[in-house]
Amino acid sequence: MKLLAVPFILVGIAGTGLPQTPAGRAGAAQPPDTLLSPEVRPDRTVTFRLRAPKASEATVTGEWMLDFPSNKTALTKDNDGVWTVTVGPLVPNIYLYSFTVDGMTIADPINPTVKLRARTSASLVLVPGGEAWEFRDVPHGVVNTMWHKSAVLDGAMRQVFVYTPPGYGKSGSTRYPVLYLLHGNQDVAAGWTWTGAANLILDNLIAEKRAVPMIVVMTNGHAVPYGASAGPGKNNELFEQYLLKEVEPMVEANYRVAAGRINRAIAGLSMGGGQAIQIGLGHVDRYAWVGVFSSGPAQNFETRYKALLDDPKTTNERLKLLFIGVGRTDPGYARVKQFSEMLTAHKIQNVYWETEGAHVWPVWRRCLVETASRLFRKTP
Repeated sequence: MKLLAVPFILVGIAGTGLPQTPAGRAGAAQPPDTLLSPEVRPDRTVTFRLRAPKASEATVTGEWMLDFPSNKTALTKDNDGVWTVTVGPLVPNIYLYSFTVDGMTIADPINPTVKLRARTSASLVLVPGGEAWEFRDVPHGVVNTMWHKSAVLDGAMRQVFVYTPPGYGKSGSTRYPVLYLLHGNQDVAAGWTWTGAANLILDNLIAEKRAVPMIVVMTNGHAVPYGASAGPGKNNELFEQYLLKEVEPMVEANYRVAAGRINRAIAGLSMGGGQAIQIGLGHVDRYAWVGVFSSGPAQNFETRYKALLDDPKTTNERLKLLFIGVGRTDPGYARVKQFSEMLTAHKIQNVYWETEGAHVWPVWRRCLVETASRLFRKTP
C-alpha cells in the first residue's frame, strides 16, 4: 500500500479580516476593513460583529449556550450597518459559533479560524484561561497526514492524522503506546486537531508529566458517506472493519508502536463514543483502555456483551480503564449515566466523570484531558 505522509503544521496569523481586492479603477485599492470579530476582552466577555447593512435580522449561536444550537442571541445594527452583541463572561475554553443572517446560517466572515464539518461551516473563538488545550511554550509533537485508498471502503480516499509526541523523531528505537481517537457525527478526520486541540492537550499533559508520551491516531468515522441512508448501525460495522483491517496495520507498519493490547486504547465522542464501545468492548483482546464521551450503549448492549457482563472478574482484569464522561446538560445525560450504573450493577469497574456543559466541544476537550491523564499507567 503506497502512502503519502505530509507534515501537518498549524500556523496562526493575526490579520484584519478578508483579503483585500482592487477597488475597480487602476491605481486605487479598496481600504482595509478594520472590523474586529470576535473580540475577547480580559474579563472574558466576547463581542461579535458582522457587517451586513442590508440585512434585517442577525443572530449568533454558540457552544456557551446551555441549549446550543437551538438557542440564539440577537445582534443589534448600528447606523453603519454593523451588527454587534457582547456575551459572557465565558468559562475559559474554545467555542464553536455561527451567525444567522435573514435565515441563512454562516461562519463569521472575518474570523479565519473555521471549524470544518461534513456539512456547513462555523467559526471558533478561544477564551483563554491557562487550560490544557491552549498553546504553551513547551516541547511540541508533530501531526502527520497519511493518505491512502481504502479497500474496505470500496477505494475511497482517506486521511489519517497521526500525532507523535515530543522527541519521537530523536528516539530512533523507542516504541510508544497508541490511542485511536474518534470524532462525532458530521465531523471530519481533522476534527480532533483543528477543533479538539488534541495535539496541544497531549503536548501540555506530557510536559507536566500528567500523561505518558503516546501516539494518537485520528481518522474519518463516516465509513458510509455522511447523509447516506444506511443508518448508524451499518456505518459503525463498516468503520470497525476499516479501523481493524486497514488503519491499525497501516499505523503499526509506519510508526514505532509498542506491541500488545496493553499499549492500545480507543476513545471517542458522541458517534465516536458509540464506536469506541462497539470496537473496544467487542475486542478486549486488542484494547485494554476505552474512553466514551457523551455516548451511551446500543439497545442490544446487554445481549451483545453478555459474556463480558457475566464474567466481571475477567473483564476487570482485561480492561485497565473504562472511562465514561458527559456534560450535565447534555440531552443524553441520563442515558450516559445509566450506562455507568448498569456496568456497576454488573460489577464492571468504570470511571464515571461529569462536568458542566452540553453536547459540545468544551466538554469533550475536558474528557480527553481526564482520559489521557489515566492512559497507559500501571495504576490508572
